[in-house]
Amino acid sequence: MTRSPRPTLKTIAQLTGLAVPTVSRALSGATDIGQKTRERVRKVADEIGYVPNRAGLRLRTGRTFVLSLVLSSEADVMNLTARLINGTATALRDTRYHLTITPFFSDEDPMRSIRHVVETNAADAVILNQILPEDPRVRYLLDKGFPFATHGRSNWADQHAYFDFDNFTFGRLAVQRLAQQGRKSIRLVAPPRDQNYAQEMIHGAEQEADTQGVDLHVMQRITSDDPATKIEDEIAALFQENVPTDGMIFGSANSCMSGVAGLEKAGLTIGNQVDVFSKEAIPFLQRFRPAIHALHEDALAAGEFLARAAIERIEHPEKPVMQFLEVPK
Repeated sequence: MTRSPRPTLKTIAQLTGLAVPTVSRALSGATDIGQKTRERVRKVADEIGYVPNRAGLRLRTGRTFVLSLVLSSEADVMNLTARLINGTATALRDTRYHLTITPFFSDEDPMRSIRHVVETNAADAVILNQILPEDPRVRYLLDKGFPFATHGRSNWADQHAYFDFDNFTFGRLAVQRLAQQGRKSIRLVAPPRDQNYAQEMIHGAEQEADTQGVDLHVMQRITSDDPATKIEDEIAALFQENVPTDGMIFGSANSCMSGVAGLEKAGLTIGNQVDVFSKEAIPFLQRFRPAIHALHEDALAAGEFLARAAIERIEHPEKPVMQFLEVPK
């Protein structure tokens, strides 16, 4: 058997009757090439199994045309991670860029994965989440001048691209809604306090609690990132010990479902003895328990925006950084 030669840009050019530079630009999603032409070129490329030669691209352009999405290995399917990946990948369709996932582990230095990408030129830009106020990863990338975008804001947010959800407003709206339901003693299961969005959420909830004249307590022994069994057991113990609580706020859908299991284990009913308010990235919680008050965070839009922002940092570093704050209503 003889091996067929690997398809090249020239192969596509011969099949479409277009010039090689036109084919190259069409595959990269150049907007000055008509959409029908781009679609025709992409269709032919897919049919013949064309795959760009990454080594050749790097030699010609100095770029990998890869974006690296750096994510915790402890991500759960019910949080925003899947939507974030989906949004990022969607934004890269019909462009020359590809997506890789770079995991990091809770028991290792979070700088390790970032240094690997930067020092080995494994990608042209990185996208980060779970941002700390003075995140060493952000400081490192700023100092290196390496293109990046963050899901969340650091203390240096004026210097970098980001998409963030307004967790201050989430905390405020959560307390406001529960107060409207007549709740007076509210517990908040917040994200880990070292993360910027947790501090924003707590600050907003505390400020609104003062305004509404209700008691707010931030749970100390659990966070919304803890394992389900730990959250369930802690919430069950809270109600079994008759600690005055008639409202619960959860910083994630995962923690909300676990917390609901805990309060039901203690014999309570949502909407009766206690009301629950939670954030979610996938519309699900009100199917799980219709009485839950849920507020949507658009992680799909976040992924799409962050991909575009990272590409702009690569291709147009002279432009102002792209930034967007999603304000819940």
